[in-house]
Amino acid sequence: MVDIPHPVVVLDLDDTLYLERDFARSGFAAVGRHLEESHGLTGYAEHCARLLDEGHRGTVFDAALAAMGLAAIEVAPLVALYRGHAPEIALAEDAGRLLDRLGARASAIITDGPAQTQGNKVAALGLHDRIGKVILTGLLPEGCGKPHAMAYEMVEQWSGRPAADHVYIADNAAKDFVTPRARGWTTVQILRERRIHACTAPTPGHAAHHVVVSLDELRLA
Repeated sequence: MVDIPHPVVVLDLDDTLYLERDFARSGFAAVGRHLEESHGLTGYAEHCARLLDEGHRGTVFDAALAAMGLAAIEVAPLVALYRGHAPEIALAEDAGRLLDRLGARASAIITDGPAQTQGNKVAALGLHDRIGKVILTGLLPEGCGKPHAMAYEMVEQWSGRPAADHVYIADNAAKDFVTPRARGWTTVQILRERRIHACTAPTPGHAAHHVVVSLDELRLA
């Protein structure tokens, strides 16, 4: 168990509160329905899901079109549909339990990615009613996504608490922890079994103070 005595609990979103893989599958399904309605094509979502499971990332849409002999179809509108769709996703069970335990405690979210996409996820997960402050770094000036300090500074301004009173719970050690650690926050890495990213820390300064595989391992003081 990891003790979390901090009065301000700050959370990442993707692969922290829910599985990002579920968003991807939801988006693939939305694109698949569009292609079936517009081109009479079937099986696209399944192709994309298989490629994701095989480790493909940024080239999933192109690779699926090529595999189906559909390379002439323009990818950009499909990506826009994927990013803008209303996702069918749900909180991980341990995340729901953590939010229940947090109750009225000050909590916030910092999440990277296109603002519309991340905002749709927050809405689909019902987080506006459970989280005190939501920061979508896609709404900040260019270059201010993690690990830039702006979002963490915004949380400190919102909470009005010293840096040491904050804990950041996230998954990706490549960018999530280096800045809050430097500011004096405590950091916790959640490594879900079906996460999208490897989440390896490139330097010791990027690593979290604690690593868990379930949010049930966190004991709130």
